[in-house]
Amino acid sequence: MTDSQPQTPDFNWRSLVIPVYGPPLLAFIGFGAATPLIVLSALELGAAVEMAALIAGLAAVGTLAGDLPASWIATRLGEKRAIIAACVWDAAALLLAFLAKDLLLLSVAVFAIGISGAVFGLARQSYLTQVVPLRYRARAMSTLGGVLRIGQFIGPVIGAPIVAVAGLAAGYGFAAIMCALAAAVAALLPDLPTESRESQAAPRLSKVLFEHRRIFVTLGTGVMLLSATRAARQVILPLWCDNLGMDASANLLIYAMSMGIDMSLFFLGGSIMDRFGRIWVAVPSMIVLGAGLVWLSFTDQVFTVAAAAILLGLGNGIGSGLVMTLGSDLAPALGRNQFLSGWRLMGDVGNTTAPLLIGAVTAFATLGIAAFSMGCLAWVSSAWLGYWVLRTPPVDLGQDPESD
Repeated sequence: MTDSQPQTPDFNWRSLVIPVYGPPLLAFIGFGAATPLIVLSALELGAAVEMAALIAGLAAVGTLAGDLPASWIATRLGEKRAIIAACVWDAAALLLAFLAKDLLLLSVAVFAIGISGAVFGLARQSYLTQVVPLRYRARAMSTLGGVLRIGQFIGPVIGAPIVAVAGLAAGYGFAAIMCALAAAVAALLPDLPTESRESQAAPRLSKVLFEHRRIFVTLGTGVMLLSATRAARQVILPLWCDNLGMDASANLLIYAMSMGIDMSLFFLGGSIMDRFGRIWVAVPSMIVLGAGLVWLSFTDQVFTVAAAAILLGLGNGIGSGLVMTLGSDLAPALGRNQFLSGWRLMGDVGNTTAPLLIGAVTAFATLGIAAFSMGCLAWVSSAWLGYWVLRTPPVDLGQDPESD
């Protein structure tokens, strides 16, 4: 594995704050406000509960559908313009949801949001891979993961009073404005000098995926398992609270506590990865996440559920940016976007599969067994990642203290 960009001795971390992290923060504040509204809008337009859930799931389907084509868009447009285009596309899709008077238009809007999310995610990861020196990479990626979490946390807080005063449609309008602002801030990004050259010389997607098939089968499988267990905690925790008969306020408080711990640890995890290696986050984060899920399956009181929620926040928070960091470490200089599109597809398959696995296990057994099973899957993921991360390390882990 080779480093995909030169080590820049005069790298200025502060120069990234507004142009690099501003757009995802603004966009995810919008998404955080709009995402909970999708099910409510579908119900308001006459959908049954099952249909409303299906429409909400179209965002994940759109992301899966857009993961591989995103590499072509990012390569042709360049990362900066792809980020701007994705934000503009999001704003347009959210305006369509704002105007939707039937389930078909709402479904199209939600699916379109998923597609643009795939382009946005790939382009921002590829941009950071090029512009940030390897010795800072994990911190840059974990900070990006933390910014996304913060945006998703802030969004509902701002969106709730807007919806309470002006209705559901106003929530989509607010989200569209945030995405438009994200596009404007993304225009401040400096152009990458390699974009035009790489767009002409980029290899075919199928060729890149085939040449790196061993990585996708080994580490990629670990990423898929990791992503599934991460997504599982978001589904199981509120369901478990409801299963124990907790009221909505207690449910939300426990979830918010877990998310607060999650958001607070992103930079610590990135620093550990940069200084000591990816293995020191990949394995512990999954062990702790698995312990939280297993413990949750045995809880029956508010305090024990809260303790399990704290473990879930610790495990997920310390691993913020891990998947993006591993992908960027392994991405080739030529065909980077194509590789990252396949890498992101593996993670998104895990994200999408988790609710289906939980539903299937719960249907044939109980929710507690589903939580226990997903915890065991997290431990399997830990062992799998531990084995393969050690065998595919970055060229330079940046352990020279003078470089920091």
